Amino acid sequence: MNQLRYFLEVARTGSIREASERLHVATSAISRQVAKLENEAGMPLFERQPRGMVLTEAGEMLAAYARRRMREEEQVLAEMRELHQSHRSTVKVVSSEGFAQDFLPEAMASFRVAHPGVRFRLHVTTPAAATREVGEGTADVAVTFSTAPEKGVRVEHSERHDIRALVRADHPLADRSEAALADLLPYQLALMEEGTTLRQLFDICCSMEGLEFDPVFVSNHTIALHSFARLSGSVTLTGRLSVRRRLDAEGLVAIPLTNPELLQRNLQIQTMAQRRLPAPVRLFVDHLIATIRDGG
Repeated sequence: MNQLRYFLEVARTGSIREASERLHVATSAISRQVAKLENEAGMPLFERQPRGMVLTEAGEMLAAYARRRMREEEQVLAEMRELHQSHRSTVKVVSSEGFAQDFLPEAMASFRVAHPGVRFRLHVTTPAAATREVGEGTADVAVTFSTAPEKGVRVEHSERHDIRALVRADHPLADRSEAALADLLPYQLALMEEGTTLRQLFDICCSMEGLEFDPVFVSNHTIALHSFARLSGSVTLTGRLSVRRRLDAEGLVAIPLTNPELLQRNLQIQTMAQRRLPAPVRLFVDHLIATIRDGG
């Protein structure tokens, strides 16, 4: 197992020297183990480049296997510790910001009613980073948005998740049952910053339809956008699960947008590919899926 651990650290850092410093193991020992792996594989696992050591295609395959092995070892040790600690366990969840406001805290709280021994750790990040963390085994479950197939993950649940225009209840658009992006042009717009799936689809749609917006407020924080729309009378964009509990309480209305380009993202629950999930993780995944199907 040390051999794979050394290999993964070199893959992660791109340097035998840096891997040596992080693992507190001699560079010669790490270099020897990497060479042994390459000899057993009969092919190079790294390309030695001026900017560092980069995995070959064969190296990528071994890295994916090694991450699964390391995660399985951690899982077995964790399950052994749980037996010793009165069956307590921790589920590591990673998500994009919209799900962290209400949906996940509510799902975790309701899950703990039936499973009080389960603890949670929630890390909020970008959709791409959430998928990467699950694929690398640093998180158990990702709840995120995706617009394309992803390597290294198993999709436990996937469904279309539309984008909506969020406005105050007294806004001129509030009585509309649906709208198109062009209908938002006369109004002030508050917009999520670049890098999110919502912003990417918005930019694609505007480009295809020749629409030009000049947002008055841009933020990477969903709650700030919602609050700004409520306080200023602006329009912002949101997903259904991000705002469903706030509509009536905050006097807001979420209007479905009809542009086909805005319907290309999926809400996904992801786990690590080919990993045997511990019982608490499997139960929580099933609980999340049931919660979504019941209307979130």
